Amino acid sequence: MLTTAEPASPRERIEAIEDRFLSPLATRSYPARRAGAEEDSPVRTPFARDRDRIVHSKAFRRLKHKTQVFISPEGDHYRTRLTHTLETCGIARTVARALALNEDLTEAIGLGHDLGHPPFGHIGEDVLDRLLLARYGVGFRHNEHSLRVVERLEREGRGLNLTEPVRDGIERHTGPEPPATLEGRILRLVDRFAYINHDIDDAVRARVLDADELPRTELDVLGETGSERIDTLVRDLVAASAEAGDIVQGDRVGAAMARLRDFMFERVYLGAAVRSKHEHIERVLSTLFEVCAQRPPAALTPGASEPERVTDWIAGMTDRYAERAHAELAGEDSGGLAQPARPVAVPS
Repeated sequence: MLTTAEPASPRERIEAIEDRFLSPLATRSYPARRAGAEEDSPVRTPFARDRDRIVHSKAFRRLKHKTQVFISPEGDHYRTRLTHTLETCGIARTVARALALNEDLTEAIGLGHDLGHPPFGHIGEDVLDRLLLARYGVGFRHNEHSLRVVERLEREGRGLNLTEPVRDGIERHTGPEPPATLEGRILRLVDRFAYINHDIDDAVRARVLDADELPRTELDVLGETGSERIDTLVRDLVAASAEAGDIVQGDRVGAAMARLRDFMFERVYLGAAVRSKHEHIERVLSTLFEVCAQRPPAALTPGASEPERVTDWIAGMTDRYAERAHAELAGEDSGGLAQPARPVAVPS
């Protein structure tokens, strides 16, 4: 029951709870720092509001049809970019809670961190980066494009007006600069926990790897199963971070994870099974890119430059949309590029 001794408003109550229960190092929910000023919600924190805006965005819904590692796999249980996002968020919230950091902020960053990923996973990102560099002298990084999605492309070009800590965490979840907040640094590490372990699961399911081939030394440190390894990584991260006052891994567990990640790049991410798809992905994206460069699509946000218009169109595609657009351009029976009677529609 509420009593007259309790704070008068939800914001005051939340601020009191955070002052009492969150770490002094945690990011506080108030005041909201947005590029465009707006009234706070009477019932949601600014970070919870950001989380909801991301979940209701078109870019978030498209993640269900974007590749994680395996292109158009046969089977219902392979990860997509969406399931990766949800798994990452669950792990990240667990770490934030254990360290008494801001869970709403952690979740919002996690839900938004891969919104800018192009079709066809990391191969698609590499191909698009090379095409843009060759033609326009600008590259492509999915973290930077994720920020563009939330700032400029959603809501018909108005953007989501997210808070500054969420935008910072999205942009810096990968790359040379760490996020400014501890919550963002959690996501930066936990993103790797999630994808390394669930990609192992998918690689074994796809028979790209045999479970017996996984490196024994690393499994002895981290665990035999994906759930055991994630539990080890989370417990180590919480213990090491609590001692350091920063988001860090212990030396032994961190080194084992780094070696396991190297193994996955050698055997899976850059391995023969994924490379076998590379030529097809290169052909699809190169065809779409050339058509876009010759006839740039309409701007999805005011003032977009030609390379931005091309990037926004291609990076916004799902795998199946890209395949369908390529088939329309190439002609299913011609075996080569045919000029379409009309431009392929820009995805909304």
